[in-house]
Amino acid sequence: MGIISWIIFGFIAGTIARLIHPGRDPGGCLVTILLGIGGALVGGYVGTSLGWGRVSGFEIRSLGLAVLGALILLIVYRMLFGKKKR
Repeated sequence: MGIISWIIFGFIAGTIARLIHPGRDPGGCLVTILLGIGGALVGGYVGTSLGWGRVSGFEIRSLGLAVLGALILLIVYRMLFGKKKR
């Protein structure tokens, strides 16, 4: 995939992950794109490690793995940098 495809794919995966796990996060489209691209990398690693497949192109399985990876990153981010209750 080319860079434009990764950006579009990252935006779609990041948007779906934010819709599944909503909350107040800083950043806009750029952070969503980075979340999706990072999610594709994490999802590809997890999927390959578990034998589910890998992120190899723009297909439904790759999108599912990217969204799974983006959710993992979003949850970890919120655990590390979420607001502390007093």
